[in-house]
Amino acid sequence: MPRYLLVRETDSTNTYVKTLASTLPTGTVVYTHCQTAGRGQKGNSWEAEPGMNLTFSMLIKRPEVPVKQQFVISEAVALAIVDVVREELADISAPRVAVKWPNDIYCGDSKLCGLLIENSLDSADIEHCVIGVGLNVNQVTFVSDAPNPTSMSLIADRRFPLDDVLHKVCERIEQYCGFTGDFTPGHLHSRYTDALYRGDGKIYPFALPDGTTVNAAIADVLPDGMLILRHDDGTLHQYAFKQVKHIINNVSL
Repeated sequence: MPRYLLVRETDSTNTYVKTLASTLPTGTVVYTHCQTAGRGQKGNSWEAEPGMNLTFSMLIKRPEVPVKQQFVISEAVALAIVDVVREELADISAPRVAVKWPNDIYCGDSKLCGLLIENSLDSADIEHCVIGVGLNVNQVTFVSDAPNPTSMSLIADRRFPLDDVLHKVCERIEQYCGFTGDFTPGHLHSRYTDALYRGDGKIYPFALPDGTTVNAAIADVLPDGMLILRHDDGTLHQYAFKQVKHIINNVSL
């Protein structure tokens, strides 16, 4: 079972856990009511109103995953959150909760959750993994320039008990990151591709770094996390993170 450590305020829970990783047991969850400098992928920031959302980091030591397949950790964490959120919203007619490649959690066309997963490598093994999660739960007003935020409360028109959601998510992450039984890397990868945002085989617009727009369908995600798009001319192209973005409501995301 996860072990929970509340820090009243910190700049970044990921930074906090990384600093103490050698002294903390696996399964430790550091969470805070006020994160002053939350980090996202590639240096992006994360807005979180104090006391309204979940901002936490979980430490997993020596996950049973080869370094070349470390993206499966991202798949496992994203699926764990998708499954819990879907269960929490099961009593309403909510838009589909899905994973926007590589690991944002979306409800419809709006962003509900961001992940920052940082692995420390020891030779050919993963020494430890720090899983940072920012999940919008009860916040209903967003003041940053983020183009499409949402929260569980905005979707369901009610508040959710933060500790209850935290425990459900962390227990699910720990279960999925065990990579045994029904949660083997191969099975998780299949479920991940099924859960992809706009992963229905239809053609959608994507933006390239040079400003070019391509129309393509998601064909697959490789074990190393590379996205395979089938362009509308039938050709397959491979992209790393930040080499291609979805265009949603005329904004590249």
